[in-house]
Amino acid sequence: MREEERIMAGIMFCPGDPELRAIKLKTHNLDVDYNQTHEDETEKRAAILKEILGEMGEGSFIQGPIAFHYGKHTRIGKRFFGNFNLTIQDDAPVTIGDDCNFGPNVTIVTPCHPMLPEERKRLMCGDGVVRRLCYAKPVTIGNDCWFGANVVVCPGVTIGDGCVIGAGSVVTRDIPPMNFAAGNPCRVIRELTEADSMKYKPEIMGDKRVIE
Repeated sequence: MREEERIMAGIMFCPGDPELRAIKLKTHNLDVDYNQTHEDETEKRAAILKEILGEMGEGSFIQGPIAFHYGKHTRIGKRFFGNFNLTIQDDAPVTIGDDCNFGPNVTIVTPCHPMLPEERKRLMCGDGVVRRLCYAKPVTIGNDCWFGANVVVCPGVTIGDGCVIGAGSVVTRDIPPMNFAAGNPCRVIRELTEADSMKYKPEIMGDKRVIE
């Protein structure tokens, strides 16, 4: 079994495998290329993201700088907005739905490491060779989610449609759809309801109005 197949199977793999290192090197270099572009170089940016990502829907925009690890394991839906310093360590698949908005410094991580220090340094492989190994768990984010600044999403987490994740949260467990969640560790604060509509905040809306 190839090491990338091991990643997808959710079992231990060797991140130092030459094939995996080649994928990551290509993506890391493309990250640098993207980060050296100007914001209005839209065609150049789009071409770089097409090389990096497994999929990116129409109408999406990433402010940059970016840091994708594999890139090809990330799929982003339509009309996504990613603010400054988006980091996605996508050893395992990362799936982001349509119409999601991320504040600055959002980080999504999928790799996991052994808890014991000696096991982090070395484990025995099936071929009898001692290697440094890890494993990874996929992250799935639904449609219409909003993440505040400095949100960290940990391996194996699923966040449902319509969620708002408060700034500085560390999401270690699944969040059901249509909830406001925040904290470290992140927990559901309350369900989002019609009472959260901006129409009940005229002091903020000014001469604007909610579309019925």
